[in-house]
Amino acid sequence: MILRIRGRGISRGRASGPLLVSPAPISFLSGVDPESGIIVEKGHPLQGTSIAGTVLAFPYGKGSTVGSYVLYALSRNRHAPAAIINTEAEAIIATGAIIGGIPMIDHTGLSLARLKNGTPVTVDGDLGEMEYEGTLPDA
Repeated sequence: MILRIRGRGISRGRASGPLLVSPAPISFLSGVDPESGIIVEKGHPLQGTSIAGTVLAFPYGKGSTVGSYVLYALSRNRHAPAAIINTEAEAIIATGAIIGGIPMIDHTGLSLARLKNGTPVTVDGDLGEMEYEGTLPDA
């Protein structure tokens, strides 16, 4: 079953990949290695995990505005997430997604806890929606 979940489009484009959910905010400046796409922030729930090619879902970004350029560098190095889903987009992540050509949405109305890692997901930033293959567990 494919669920269509509406949100708000932030960065245009359409991309698919396995879902990677972070319960914690992400800082791209010093929190993600732009050469490998691996989360390096000590103590982060996804420390040591690659975000490359995933549909990365996390509450919001944190840290310096340079984080936008790290997202761009990840895209140039082919280690960026295929798409981004935020609970609430903020300027650092939105700018990075736009300049990096990474489709992005927010305001889906879903708790991230209901999203299952590894689930195939497609994000359409033009329509402001995601397609989720499967059922959503209760949270």
